[in-house]
Amino acid sequence: MGEQAWRMWAEQMATGLALVDAELRLRWLNPALIECLELGFRNVVGQPLGLLLDDADAGAAQAAKVLAEQRLTQWRAVALATADDRKLSADIALQPFGDGLLLEVHVLAEPPSTGSPLSATLRGFAHEVKNPLAGLRGAAQLLQRRVDSEDLQALAGMIIDEADRLGALANRLLHHDGAAQLGPVNIHRLLERLTDLLLAEPVPPQLHHDYDPSVPDLHGDADRLQQILLNLARNALEAGARALTLRTRVEHGVRVGERMLRMALRVDVIDDGPGVPTALRDTLFQPLVSGRADGTGLGLALSREIAHEHGGELRHASRPGHTVFSLYLPLERTHD
Repeated sequence: MGEQAWRMWAEQMATGLALVDAELRLRWLNPALIECLELGFRNVVGQPLGLLLDDADAGAAQAAKVLAEQRLTQWRAVALATADDRKLSADIALQPFGDGLLLEVHVLAEPPSTGSPLSATLRGFAHEVKNPLAGLRGAAQLLQRRVDSEDLQALAGMIIDEADRLGALANRLLHHDGAAQLGPVNIHRLLERLTDLLLAEPVPPQLHHDYDPSVPDLHGDADRLQQILLNLARNALEAGARALTLRTRVEHGVRVGERMLRMALRVDVIDDGPGVPTALRDTLFQPLVSGRADGTGLGLALSREIAHEHGGELRHASRPGHTVFSLYLPLERTHD
């Protein structure tokens, strides 16, 4: 692989990579490492390797030894220097590369006390999906340019849009503590987007829509709410459902946890599948709980977490042939 081709591949990697020259000065960093350390590319190229390390002198001395001995070396739990003084540590693999070194930087997870176990699990999951998402997006872009059919171009565009949406969600989980991006959300637009995605499935389900046209816009994160709807629909189809009904209603005086919502949006995803197994009904929304042998058990746990961060709730009622997952969201702005 030539250097240009290698760099194109390396720039899509979610793992941080850096090249240093024979003088141990930074020649190049990939976007993942720049984003992680919140550094500017122009500000670091040509600077000493120690700029990335909390203990610059010790790091430079060890790197010089690796370069002199021309052997692969692993550094464990190295403290990194970040632009905003966050405390990060990483395992770093150093190996000879041309006349310099290639560094592969694996940032270690934060201690459990910095977030919930679910959030830590999701950050790890987000890290793992970034590489395949980049490959998926690249393939879709090539397909979009090479096909003449407008329908196929539209499908490729849908793949690109979904890869971008999931990539943005992964970045928020990895680098910004999952902070929601709030704004006006039209729930029916999200449901129509969901419809387009489901109809693009190899075996699309029967879809029915029962919308309340009086539903106003709500205040939320459109990408995250879209993820809830997609998770609920995909779970139903993977459980054996063949028909889905998407329903919206406005309800008054809804209790969510300890709060009473004066006005709430209820979004129902109704399916004709076999229903939730009795043994799972009390633990269905817990992380790593799944009714399928190949399931991850993250979809519903993530959906409930997103509902809670919006001041809402996710409920379900199930019997064979009729399962309803109901998402409740406040329609008034909260000031907690």
